[in-house]
Amino acid sequence: MATLAACGLIYEYLLAHYAGRILGAVETTIYAMIGIMIVAMGIGAFTAKWIKDPFTGFTWLEVTIALIGSSSVLIMASMTALIYTLPHWLHDVYQLHPSVMLQGGAIKILKDISYYTPYITGFILGLMIGMEIPLIARIRENIHQQHLEHNTGTIYGADYIGAGIGAAIWVTVCLQIPIMVAAVATAAANIVIGILFLIRYHQKINKLSVLIIAHLFVIAVIIILAFSGTKWVEQMNYALFEDEPVYSKVTPYQHLTITQRIVGQGLDKVISLYINGRLQFSSSDEHIYHSMLTYPPLLASARHENILVIGGGDGLAVRDILKWNPKSITLIDLDGDMLNLFRGIDTALPDNIKRALLALNENALNDSRLQIINGDAFIEVEKLVSQQKHFDSIIVDLPDPSHPDLNKLYSDFFYARLKELLSGDGAIAIQSTSPYHAQHAFISIGKTLQSVGFQTEQYHTNVPTFGEWGWTIGTVHGQMASQRIKNSVTLPINDPWISKQQLLAAFVFAPSFYQFADTVQVNKLGSRVVYNYHQAAWENLDGVFYSNPTKKLK
Repeated sequence: MATLAACGLIYEYLLAHYAGRILGAVETTIYAMIGIMIVAMGIGAFTAKWIKDPFTGFTWLEVTIALIGSSSVLIMASMTALIYTLPHWLHDVYQLHPSVMLQGGAIKILKDISYYTPYITGFILGLMIGMEIPLIARIRENIHQQHLEHNTGTIYGADYIGAGIGAAIWVTVCLQIPIMVAAVATAAANIVIGILFLIRYHQKINKLSVLIIAHLFVIAVIIILAFSGTKWVEQMNYALFEDEPVYSKVTPYQHLTITQRIVGQGLDKVISLYINGRLQFSSSDEHIYHSMLTYPPLLASARHENILVIGGGDGLAVRDILKWNPKSITLIDLDGDMLNLFRGIDTALPDNIKRALLALNENALNDSRLQIINGDAFIEVEKLVSQQKHFDSIIVDLPDPSHPDLNKLYSDFFYARLKELLSGDGAIAIQSTSPYHAQHAFISIGKTLQSVGFQTEQYHTNVPTFGEWGWTIGTVHGQMASQRIKNSVTLPINDPWISKQQLLAAFVFAPSFYQFADTVQVNKLGSRVVYNYHQAAWENLDGVFYSNPTKKLK
Protein backbone atom coordinates (compact mmCIF):
# COMPACT_ATOMS: atom_id res chain seq x y z
CA MET A 1 0.00 0.00 0.00
CA ALA A 2 2.83 2.39 0.86
CA THR A 3 4.40 1.85 -2.57
CA LEU A 4 1.11 2.54 -4.32
CA ALA A 5 0.62 5.71 -2.25
CA ALA A 6 4.10 6.88 -3.21
CA CYS A 7 3.31 6.26 -6.88
CA GLY A 8 -0.01 8.09 -6.57
CA LEU A 9 1.60 11.18 -5.06
CA ILE A 10 4.35 11.21 -7.69
CA TYR A 11 1.69 11.07 -10.43
CA GLU A 12 -0.04 14.08 -8.83
CA TYR A 13 3.13 16.14 -8.75
CA LEU A 14 4.26 14.92 -12.16
CA LEU A 15 1.03 15.86 -13.95
CA ALA A 16 0.75 19.16 -12.10
CA HIS A 17 4.39 20.04 -12.85
CA TYR A 18 4.19 19.27 -16.57
CA ALA A 19 0.74 20.83 -16.99
CA GLY A 20 2.07 24.02 -15.43
CA ARG A 21 4.95 24.02 -17.88
CA ILE A 22 2.80 23.68 -21.02
CA LEU A 23 -0.27 25.67 -19.95
CA GLY A 24 1.47 28.55 -18.18
CA ALA A 25 -0.04 30.19 -15.05
CA VAL A 26 2.11 27.72 -13.14
CA GLU A 27 0.71 28.16 -9.65
CA THR A 28 -2.94 28.15 -10.75
CA THR A 29 -2.43 25.09 -12.94
CA ILE A 30 -0.60 23.13 -10.24
CA TYR A 31 -3.25 23.79 -7.61
CA ALA A 32 -6.07 23.05 -10.07
CA MET A 33 -4.48 19.76 -11.12
CA ILE A 34 -3.89 18.58 -7.56
CA GLY A 35 -7.44 19.59 -6.61
CA ILE A 36 -8.94 17.76 -9.59
CA MET A 37 -6.97 14.61 -8.82
CA ILE A 38 -7.98 14.65 -5.14
CA VAL A 39 -11.66 15.03 -6.08
CA ALA A 40 -11.25 12.24 -8.65
CA MET A 41 -9.73 10.00 -5.97
CA GLY A 42 -12.78 10.58 -3.80
CA ILE A 43 -15.10 9.67 -6.67
CA GLY A 44 -12.94 6.63 -7.37
CA ALA A 45 -13.26 5.50 -3.77
CA PHE A 46 -17.08 5.66 -4.09
CA THR A 47 -17.20 3.87 -7.45
CA ALA A 48 -14.92 1.02 -6.29
CA LYS A 49 -17.97 -0.64 -4.72
CA TRP A 50 -19.26 -1.45 -8.20
CA ILE A 51 -16.27 -3.68 -8.89
CA LYS A 52 -17.62 -7.09 -7.88
CA ASP A 53 -14.36 -9.06 -7.96
CA PRO A 54 -11.71 -7.11 -6.01
CA PHE A 55 -8.83 -9.41 -7.09
CA THR A 56 -9.50 -9.14 -10.81
CA GLY A 57 -10.46 -5.49 -10.49
CA PHE A 58 -7.26 -4.58 -8.64
CA THR A 59 -5.10 -6.33 -11.23
CA TRP A 60 -6.80 -4.51 -14.09
CA LEU A 61 -6.50 -1.28 -12.12
CA GLU A 62 -2.72 -1.51 -11.73
CA VAL A 63 -2.04 -2.40 -15.35
CA THR A 64 -4.26 0.49 -16.53
CA ILE A 65 -2.65 2.98 -14.13
CA ALA A 66 0.77 1.89 -15.39
CA LEU A 67 -0.30 2.39 -19.03
CA ILE A 68 -1.85 5.84 -18.53
CA GLY A 69 0.81 6.97 -16.06
CA SER A 70 3.70 6.05 -18.35
CA SER A 71 2.16 7.74 -21.39
CA SER A 72 0.51 10.75 -19.70
CA VAL A 73 3.36 13.18 -20.42
CA LEU A 74 3.55 11.98 -24.01
CA ILE A 75 -0.21 12.47 -24.43
CA MET A 76 -0.05 16.04 -23.14
CA ALA A 77 3.01 16.88 -25.24
CA SER A 78 1.36 15.41 -28.34
CA MET A 79 -1.79 17.48 -27.99
CA THR A 80 0.18 20.68 -27.40
CA ALA A 81 2.40 20.02 -30.44
CA LEU A 82 -0.61 19.15 -32.60
CA ILE A 83 -2.54 22.31 -31.88
CA TYR A 84 0.53 24.44 -32.56
CA THR A 85 1.68 22.77 -35.77
CA LEU A 86 -1.73 22.10 -37.38
CA PRO A 87 -2.47 25.75 -38.33
CA HIS A 88 1.03 26.09 -39.82
CA TRP A 89 0.54 22.89 -41.79
CA LEU A 90 -2.82 24.08 -43.12
CA HIS A 91 -1.25 27.40 -44.09
CA ASP A 92 1.38 25.56 -46.12
CA VAL A 93 -1.02 23.08 -47.71
CA TYR A 94 -3.57 25.68 -48.82
CA GLN A 95 -1.00 28.45 -49.36
CA LEU A 96 -2.93 30.88 -47.20
CA HIS A 97 -1.82 34.47 -46.76
CA PRO A 98 0.11 35.06 -43.48
CA SER A 99 -2.58 37.52 -42.38
CA VAL A 100 -5.17 34.72 -42.30
CA MET A 101 -5.44 33.48 -38.72
CA LEU A 102 -6.74 29.95 -38.24
CA GLN A 103 -8.38 30.25 -34.83
CA GLY A 104 -12.05 29.34 -35.18
CA GLY A 105 -14.12 26.25 -35.89
CA ALA A 106 -12.33 22.94 -35.59
CA ILE A 107 -9.05 24.66 -34.63
CA LYS A 108 -10.73 26.29 -31.64
CA ILE A 109 -12.28 22.98 -30.59
CA LEU A 110 -8.89 21.29 -30.80
CA LYS A 111 -7.35 24.13 -28.78
CA ASP A 112 -9.95 23.64 -26.07
CA ILE A 113 -9.35 19.88 -26.07
CA SER A 114 -5.59 20.49 -25.87
CA TYR A 115 -6.05 22.87 -22.94
CA TYR A 116 -8.20 20.43 -20.97
CA THR A 117 -6.20 17.28 -21.86
CA PRO A 118 -3.89 17.55 -18.81
CA TYR A 119 -6.88 17.93 -16.49
CA ILE A 120 -8.80 15.07 -18.14
CA THR A 121 -5.72 12.85 -17.87
CA GLY A 122 -5.31 13.83 -14.22
CA PHE A 123 -8.99 13.13 -13.49
CA ILE A 124 -8.87 9.65 -15.06
CA LEU A 125 -5.65 8.75 -13.27
CA GLY A 126 -6.96 10.14 -9.97
CA LEU A 127 -10.20 8.18 -10.38
CA MET A 128 -8.29 4.90 -10.64
CA ILE A 129 -5.85 5.73 -7.85
CA GLY A 130 -8.84 6.43 -5.60
CA MET A 131 -10.16 2.91 -6.19
CA GLU A 132 -7.01 1.29 -4.79
CA ILE A 133 -7.68 1.69 -1.05
CA PRO A 134 -11.27 0.31 -1.06
CA LEU A 135 -10.20 -2.67 -3.19
CA ILE A 136 -7.19 -3.41 -0.98
CA ALA A 137 -9.42 -3.26 2.10
CA ARG A 138 -11.79 -5.83 0.56
CA ILE A 139 -8.90 -8.03 -0.58
CA ARG A 140 -7.39 -8.12 2.92
CA GLU A 141 -10.67 -9.15 4.51
CA ASN A 142 -11.23 -11.76 1.79
CA ILE A 143 -7.79 -13.25 2.45
CA HIS A 144 -8.32 -13.38 6.22
CA GLN A 145 -11.98 -14.47 5.83
CA GLN A 146 -13.07 -12.12 8.59
CA HIS A 147 -13.73 -8.51 9.39
CA LEU A 148 -10.45 -6.81 10.31
CA GLU A 149 -11.01 -4.40 13.17
CA HIS A 150 -8.01 -2.20 12.34
CA ASN A 151 -8.14 -2.68 8.59
CA THR A 152 -8.88 0.97 7.80
CA GLY A 153 -6.23 2.35 10.16
CA THR A 154 -3.58 -0.02 8.83
CA ILE A 155 -4.26 0.85 5.20
CA TYR A 156 -4.46 4.61 5.76
CA GLY A 157 -1.35 4.56 7.93
CA ALA A 158 0.59 2.86 5.14
CA ASP A 159 -0.98 5.24 2.65
CA TYR A 160 0.10 8.39 4.50
CA ILE A 161 3.62 7.14 5.11
CA GLY A 162 3.90 6.07 1.48
CA ALA A 163 2.73 9.49 0.32
CA GLY A 164 5.45 11.09 2.41
CA ILE A 165 8.04 8.80 0.85
CA GLY A 166 6.67 9.67 -2.59
CA ALA A 167 7.04 13.39 -1.87
CA ALA A 168 10.65 12.84 -0.81
CA ILE A 169 11.37 10.85 -3.97
CA TRP A 170 9.81 13.59 -6.11
CA VAL A 171 11.92 16.33 -4.55
CA THR A 172 15.22 14.46 -4.33
CA VAL A 173 15.08 12.31 -7.48
CA CYS A 174 12.29 13.13 -9.94
CA LEU A 175 13.08 16.84 -10.19
CA GLN A 176 16.65 15.97 -11.17
CA ILE A 177 15.76 13.67 -14.08
CA PRO A 178 13.75 14.09 -17.32
CA ILE A 179 10.05 14.11 -16.54
CA MET A 180 9.42 11.23 -18.97
CA VAL A 181 11.90 9.07 -17.05
CA ALA A 182 10.06 9.87 -13.82
CA ALA A 183 6.74 8.87 -15.40
CA VAL A 184 8.10 5.59 -16.76
CA ALA A 185 9.85 4.69 -13.49
CA THR A 186 6.65 5.29 -11.50
CA ALA A 187 4.61 3.24 -13.98
CA ALA A 188 7.18 0.46 -13.72
CA ALA A 189 6.48 0.26 -9.97
CA ASN A 190 2.76 -0.12 -10.69
CA ILE A 191 3.31 -2.87 -13.25
CA VAL A 192 5.67 -4.77 -10.92
CA ILE A 193 3.03 -4.67 -8.18
CA GLY A 194 0.45 -5.88 -10.70
CA ILE A 195 2.66 -8.79 -11.78
CA LEU A 196 3.46 -9.83 -8.19
CA PHE A 197 -0.23 -9.67 -7.32
CA LEU A 198 -1.05 -11.68 -10.45
CA ILE A 199 1.44 -14.39 -9.50
CA ARG A 200 0.41 -14.54 -5.84
CA TYR A 201 -3.38 -14.61 -6.35
CA HIS A 202 -3.74 -16.06 -9.87
CA GLN A 203 -6.22 -18.65 -8.61
CA LYS A 204 -8.64 -15.89 -7.54
CA ILE A 205 -8.35 -13.85 -10.74
CA ASN A 206 -10.72 -14.23 -13.69
CA LYS A 207 -9.59 -14.10 -17.33
CA LEU A 208 -6.01 -14.69 -16.32
CA SER A 209 -4.70 -15.12 -19.87
CA VAL A 210 -6.13 -11.76 -20.95
CA LEU A 211 -4.53 -10.05 -17.99
CA ILE A 212 -1.17 -11.68 -18.71
CA ILE A 213 -1.33 -10.37 -22.30
CA ALA A 214 -2.30 -6.91 -20.99
CA HIS A 215 0.69 -6.88 -18.61
CA LEU A 216 3.07 -7.97 -21.35
CA PHE A 217 1.71 -5.23 -23.61
CA VAL A 218 2.16 -2.54 -20.95
CA ILE A 219 5.67 -3.83 -20.15
CA ALA A 220 6.51 -3.45 -23.84
CA VAL A 221 5.11 0.10 -23.83
CA ILE A 222 7.14 1.00 -20.73
CA ILE A 223 10.34 -0.39 -22.26
CA ILE A 224 9.77 1.55 -25.49
CA LEU A 225 9.04 4.75 -23.58
CA ALA A 226 12.06 4.20 -21.35
CA PHE A 227 14.35 4.23 -24.38
CA SER A 228 12.53 6.67 -26.67
CA GLY A 229 9.99 8.61 -24.59
CA THR A 230 12.27 11.46 -23.54
CA LYS A 231 13.42 11.98 -27.13
CA TRP A 232 9.81 11.96 -28.41
CA VAL A 233 8.68 14.51 -25.82
CA GLU A 234 11.69 16.68 -26.62
CA GLN A 235 10.87 16.55 -30.34
CA MET A 236 7.25 17.52 -29.63
CA ASN A 237 8.45 20.41 -27.46
CA TYR A 238 10.72 21.44 -30.33
CA ALA A 239 7.66 21.66 -32.60
CA LEU A 240 6.57 24.70 -30.59
CA PHE A 241 9.53 26.73 -31.86
CA GLU A 242 9.60 28.40 -35.24
CA ASP A 243 13.40 28.16 -35.48
CA GLU A 244 15.50 25.02 -35.20
CA PRO A 245 16.19 24.02 -31.57
CA VAL A 246 19.89 23.21 -31.14
CA TYR A 247 20.10 22.84 -27.35
CA SER A 248 17.67 22.03 -24.59
CA LYS A 249 18.15 21.43 -20.89
CA VAL A 250 15.82 21.16 -17.93
CA THR A 251 17.62 22.60 -14.92
CA PRO A 252 16.33 22.42 -11.33
CA TYR A 253 14.77 25.86 -11.90
CA GLN A 254 13.73 26.20 -15.54
CA HIS A 255 13.71 24.74 -19.04
CA LEU A 256 16.37 26.31 -21.27
CA THR A 257 16.08 26.08 -25.06
CA ILE A 258 18.37 27.65 -27.65
CA THR A 259 17.19 27.93 -31.25
CA GLN A 260 19.00 28.84 -34.42
CA ARG A 261 17.77 30.38 -37.67
CA ILE A 262 19.82 30.49 -40.86
CA VAL A 263 18.91 33.71 -42.64
CA GLY A 264 21.28 33.41 -45.59
CA GLN A 265 22.51 36.23 -47.85
CA GLY A 266 25.71 36.46 -45.80
CA LEU A 267 23.85 37.48 -42.63
CA ASP A 268 24.65 36.05 -39.21
CA LYS A 269 22.60 33.18 -37.87
CA VAL A 270 19.90 34.26 -35.41
CA ILE A 271 20.38 32.68 -31.99
CA SER A 272 17.49 32.86 -29.52
CA LEU A 273 17.13 31.81 -25.89
CA TYR A 274 13.83 30.58 -24.48
CA ILE A 275 13.12 29.97 -20.80
CA ASN A 276 10.08 27.77 -20.16
CA GLY A 277 8.99 28.44 -23.72
CA ARG A 278 9.18 32.24 -23.39
CA LEU A 279 11.60 34.21 -25.54
CA GLN A 280 14.37 35.87 -23.52
CA PHE A 281 16.46 37.31 -26.32
CA SER A 282 17.16 37.09 -30.02
CA SER A 283 20.68 37.82 -31.24
CA SER A 284 19.23 39.89 -34.08
CA ASP A 285 18.11 42.71 -31.78
CA GLU A 286 19.12 41.93 -28.19
CA HIS A 287 21.58 44.84 -28.41
CA ILE A 288 18.64 47.27 -28.38
CA TYR A 289 17.21 45.74 -25.21
CA HIS A 290 20.51 45.58 -23.33
CA SER A 291 21.61 49.06 -24.40
CA MET A 292 18.37 50.49 -23.03
CA LEU A 293 18.69 48.42 -19.86
CA THR A 294 22.27 49.42 -19.00
CA TYR A 295 23.08 52.78 -20.65
CA PRO A 296 20.52 55.06 -18.90
CA PRO A 297 21.36 54.01 -15.29
CA LEU A 298 25.11 54.08 -15.96
CA LEU A 299 24.87 57.51 -17.58
CA ALA A 300 22.74 58.75 -14.67
CA SER A 301 25.23 57.47 -12.07
CA ALA A 302 28.10 59.63 -10.83
CA ARG A 303 30.56 56.71 -10.91
CA HIS A 304 30.83 53.31 -12.56
CA GLU A 305 33.37 51.53 -10.39
CA ASN A 306 31.22 48.89 -8.67
CA ILE A 307 28.12 47.59 -10.41
CA LEU A 308 25.52 45.08 -9.19
CA VAL A 309 23.55 42.96 -11.68
CA ILE A 310 20.52 40.93 -10.55
CA GLY A 311 19.77 38.16 -13.05
CA GLY A 312 21.31 38.50 -16.48
CA GLY A 313 22.79 35.01 -16.50
CA ASP A 314 23.31 35.24 -20.27
CA GLY A 315 26.10 37.76 -19.72
CA LEU A 316 24.74 40.26 -22.24
CA ALA A 317 24.12 43.04 -19.72
CA VAL A 318 27.58 42.40 -18.22
CA ARG A 319 29.05 42.68 -21.73
CA ASP A 320 27.65 46.19 -22.12
CA ILE A 321 28.60 47.24 -18.58
CA LEU A 322 32.23 46.22 -19.17
CA LYS A 323 32.45 48.89 -21.88
CA TRP A 324 32.25 51.48 -19.07
CA ASN A 325 35.48 50.02 -17.61
CA PRO A 326 34.25 49.31 -14.06
CA LYS A 327 36.58 48.04 -11.35
CA SER A 328 34.17 45.25 -10.40
CA ILE A 329 30.80 43.77 -11.31
CA THR A 330 28.83 41.53 -8.99
CA LEU A 331 26.26 39.29 -10.69
CA ILE A 332 23.63 37.31 -8.78
CA ASP A 333 21.83 34.54 -10.68
CA LEU A 334 19.93 31.54 -9.36
CA ASP A 335 20.60 29.00 -12.09
CA GLY A 336 24.16 27.67 -12.22
CA ASP A 337 23.38 25.69 -15.38
CA MET A 338 22.36 28.91 -17.12
CA LEU A 339 25.65 30.52 -16.13
CA ASN A 340 27.64 27.49 -17.27
CA LEU A 341 25.86 27.61 -20.61
CA PHE A 342 26.88 31.21 -21.28
CA ARG A 343 30.35 30.77 -19.81
CA GLY A 344 30.93 28.07 -22.42
CA ILE A 345 31.62 25.30 -19.91
CA ASP A 346 28.51 23.19 -20.49
CA THR A 347 29.91 20.00 -22.02
CA ALA A 348 26.58 19.16 -23.68
CA LEU A 349 26.65 22.36 -25.73
CA PRO A 350 27.58 21.89 -29.41
CA ASP A 351 30.89 23.60 -30.24
CA ASN A 352 29.42 25.88 -32.91
CA ILE A 353 26.69 27.12 -30.52
CA LYS A 354 29.27 27.55 -27.76
CA ARG A 355 31.36 29.76 -30.03
CA ALA A 356 28.27 31.73 -31.08
CA LEU A 357 27.20 32.38 -27.47
CA LEU A 358 30.68 33.42 -26.35
CA ALA A 359 30.96 35.72 -29.35
CA LEU A 360 27.55 37.20 -28.52
CA ASN A 361 28.36 38.05 -24.89
CA GLU A 362 32.04 38.64 -25.74
CA ASN A 363 33.06 36.10 -23.09
CA ALA A 364 31.85 38.56 -20.46
CA LEU A 365 31.07 35.94 -17.79
CA ASN A 366 34.72 34.89 -17.74
CA ASP A 367 36.06 38.42 -17.20
CA SER A 368 38.36 38.75 -14.18
CA ARG A 369 36.44 41.81 -12.94
CA LEU A 370 33.25 39.81 -12.57
CA GLN A 371 32.22 38.13 -9.32
CA ILE A 372 29.42 35.60 -9.77
CA ILE A 373 27.14 34.73 -6.87
CA ASN A 374 25.10 31.63 -7.67
CA GLY A 375 22.01 31.83 -5.48
CA ASP A 376 18.57 33.29 -4.82
CA ALA A 377 18.81 37.07 -5.23
CA PHE A 378 16.27 37.57 -2.43
CA ILE A 379 18.67 35.89 0.01
CA GLU A 380 21.95 37.04 -1.51
CA VAL A 381 20.93 40.71 -1.47
CA GLU A 382 20.29 40.39 2.27
CA LYS A 383 23.84 39.07 2.69
CA LEU A 384 25.24 42.05 0.77
CA VAL A 385 23.23 44.44 2.94
CA SER A 386 24.56 42.79 6.10
CA GLN A 387 28.08 43.17 4.70
CA GLN A 388 27.35 46.91 4.17
CA LYS A 389 28.21 46.72 0.49
CA HIS A 390 27.49 49.67 -1.79
CA PHE A 391 27.24 49.89 -5.57
CA ASP A 392 27.38 52.83 -7.96
CA SER A 393 24.68 51.35 -10.22
CA ILE A 394 22.26 48.44 -9.93
CA ILE A 395 20.84 46.65 -12.98
CA VAL A 396 17.89 44.28 -12.45
CA ASP A 397 17.53 41.99 -15.45
CA LEU A 398 15.03 39.36 -14.34
CA PRO A 399 12.47 37.46 -16.44
CA ASP A 400 8.92 38.81 -16.52
CA PRO A 401 6.93 38.17 -13.30
CA SER A 402 5.13 35.23 -14.92
CA HIS A 403 5.79 32.87 -12.01
CA PRO A 404 4.81 33.39 -8.34
CA ASP A 405 8.39 32.76 -7.22
CA LEU A 406 9.54 35.82 -9.18
CA ASN A 407 6.98 38.12 -7.61
CA LYS A 408 9.04 38.67 -4.45
CA LEU A 409 11.88 40.06 -6.60
CA TYR A 410 9.48 42.77 -7.82
CA SER A 411 8.25 43.59 -4.30
CA ASP A 412 8.59 46.73 -2.18
CA PHE A 413 10.66 44.81 0.37
CA PHE A 414 13.21 43.71 -2.22
CA TYR A 415 13.47 47.19 -3.72
CA ALA A 416 13.98 48.66 -0.24
CA ARG A 417 16.91 46.30 0.29
CA LEU A 418 18.38 47.33 -3.07
CA LYS A 419 18.08 50.95 -1.95
CA GLU A 420 20.35 50.08 0.98
CA LEU A 421 22.97 48.90 -1.51
CA LEU A 422 22.81 51.84 -3.92
CA SER A 423 25.16 54.79 -3.51
CA GLY A 424 23.43 58.11 -2.91
CA ASP A 425 24.44 59.45 -6.31
CA GLY A 426 23.81 56.20 -8.17
CA ALA A 427 20.90 54.91 -10.25
CA ILE A 428 18.95 51.68 -10.54
CA ALA A 429 17.25 50.27 -13.65
CA ILE A 430 14.73 47.44 -13.70
CA GLN A 431 13.42 45.37 -16.60
CA SER A 432 9.71 46.10 -16.34
CA THR A 433 7.93 44.05 -19.07
CA SER A 434 5.91 45.61 -21.88
CA PRO A 435 4.21 48.96 -21.10
CA TYR A 436 1.47 48.13 -23.60
CA HIS A 437 0.89 44.38 -23.49
CA ALA A 438 1.14 44.29 -19.67
CA GLN A 439 0.41 47.90 -18.77
CA HIS A 440 -0.84 47.26 -15.23
CA ALA A 441 2.26 45.26 -14.30
CA PHE A 442 4.54 47.89 -15.86
CA ILE A 443 2.98 50.76 -13.91
CA SER A 444 2.90 48.72 -10.70
CA ILE A 445 6.67 48.10 -10.91
CA GLY A 446 7.25 51.85 -11.17
CA LYS A 447 4.93 52.64 -8.27
CA THR A 448 6.49 49.90 -6.15
CA LEU A 449 10.00 51.32 -6.64
CA GLN A 450 8.68 54.80 -5.85
CA SER A 451 6.95 53.57 -2.69
CA VAL A 452 10.29 52.77 -1.01
CA GLY A 453 11.77 56.23 -1.57
CA PHE A 454 13.21 56.20 -5.09
CA GLN A 455 12.71 59.13 -7.45
CA THR A 456 11.17 57.02 -10.17
CA GLU A 457 10.66 57.36 -13.91
CA GLN A 458 9.87 54.89 -16.68
CA TYR A 459 11.01 54.68 -20.27
CA HIS A 460 10.42 52.49 -23.31
CA THR A 461 11.50 51.63 -26.83
CA ASN A 462 10.70 49.14 -29.55
CA VAL A 463 12.54 45.83 -29.58
CA PRO A 464 11.37 44.10 -32.78
CA THR A 465 11.19 40.55 -31.38
CA PHE A 466 9.42 41.72 -28.21
CA GLY A 467 7.45 44.71 -29.43
CA GLU A 468 7.33 47.81 -27.26
CA TRP A 469 9.34 47.20 -24.08
CA GLY A 470 9.83 49.18 -20.91
CA TRP A 471 12.15 49.80 -17.98
CA THR A 472 11.95 51.60 -14.64
CA ILE A 473 14.78 53.84 -13.45
CA GLY A 474 15.29 55.40 -10.03
CA THR A 475 17.65 57.66 -8.11
CA VAL A 476 17.85 58.27 -4.37
CA HIS A 477 19.12 61.82 -4.00
CA GLY A 478 19.56 64.81 -6.28
CA GLN A 479 18.17 65.06 -9.77
CA MET A 480 15.89 62.60 -11.51
CA ALA A 481 17.59 60.22 -13.91
CA SER A 482 16.23 61.89 -17.04
CA GLN A 483 17.51 65.30 -15.86
CA ARG A 484 20.95 63.84 -15.27
CA ILE A 485 20.92 62.41 -18.78
CA LYS A 486 19.78 65.76 -20.17
CA ASN A 487 22.61 67.56 -18.36
CA SER A 488 25.31 65.22 -19.65
CA VAL A 489 27.59 67.05 -22.05
CA THR A 490 28.74 64.01 -23.99
CA LEU A 491 27.94 60.32 -24.11
CA PRO A 492 31.02 58.60 -22.68
CA ILE A 493 30.51 55.32 -24.55
CA ASN A 494 29.85 55.15 -28.25
CA ASP A 495 26.79 52.99 -28.92
CA PRO A 496 25.27 52.86 -32.42
CA TRP A 497 21.80 52.55 -30.91
CA ILE A 498 22.07 55.32 -28.31
CA SER A 499 21.91 59.10 -28.58
CA LYS A 500 20.95 61.70 -26.01
CA GLN A 501 17.86 62.68 -28.00
CA GLN A 502 16.79 59.08 -28.37
CA LEU A 503 17.25 58.40 -24.63
CA LEU A 504 15.26 61.45 -23.60
CA ALA A 505 12.51 60.60 -26.08
CA ALA A 506 12.22 57.15 -24.51
CA PHE A 507 10.91 58.81 -21.30
CA VAL A 508 7.92 60.27 -23.17
CA PHE A 509 4.59 58.41 -23.04
CA ALA A 510 1.22 59.31 -24.51
CA PRO A 511 -0.73 61.82 -22.34
CA SER A 512 -3.34 59.18 -21.50
CA PHE A 513 -0.91 56.39 -20.59
CA TYR A 514 -0.93 57.06 -16.82
CA GLN A 515 -4.46 58.51 -16.57
CA PHE A 516 -5.73 55.67 -14.38
CA ALA A 517 -2.41 54.87 -12.69
CA ASP A 518 -3.81 55.88 -9.29
CA THR A 519 -5.85 52.66 -9.28
CA VAL A 520 -2.77 50.45 -9.81
CA GLN A 521 -1.53 48.88 -6.58
CA VAL A 522 1.97 48.68 -5.15
CA ASN A 523 3.40 45.17 -5.14
CA LYS A 524 3.88 44.55 -1.43
CA LEU A 525 5.78 41.44 -0.38
CA GLY A 526 3.37 38.51 -0.32
CA SER A 527 0.61 40.31 -2.22
CA ARG A 528 1.45 38.92 -5.71
CA VAL A 529 0.08 42.10 -7.28
CA VAL A 530 2.56 42.27 -10.16
CA TYR A 531 2.23 38.55 -10.86
CA ASN A 532 -1.56 38.83 -10.97
CA TYR A 533 -1.42 41.90 -13.22
CA HIS A 534 0.95 40.14 -15.59
CA GLN A 535 -1.14 36.97 -15.70
CA ALA A 536 -4.37 38.92 -16.25
CA ALA A 537 -2.81 40.84 -19.13
CA TRP A 538 -1.90 37.69 -21.03
CA GLU A 539 -4.69 35.34 -19.92
CA ASN A 540 -7.73 37.61 -19.76
CA LEU A 541 -6.77 40.29 -22.30
CA ASP A 542 -4.48 38.12 -24.45
CA GLY A 543 -1.89 40.90 -24.43
CA VAL A 544 -4.29 43.39 -26.06
CA PHE A 545 -3.58 47.09 -25.35
CA TYR A 546 -6.40 49.64 -25.55
CA SER A 547 -5.05 53.03 -26.64
CA ASN A 548 -8.26 54.79 -25.59
CA PRO A 549 -9.53 52.99 -22.46
CA THR A 550 -13.05 53.79 -21.35
CA LYS A 551 -12.70 52.49 -17.81
CA LYS A 552 -10.14 52.44 -15.08
CA LEU A 553 -7.57 49.72 -14.70
CA LYS A 554 -8.59 46.80 -12.53
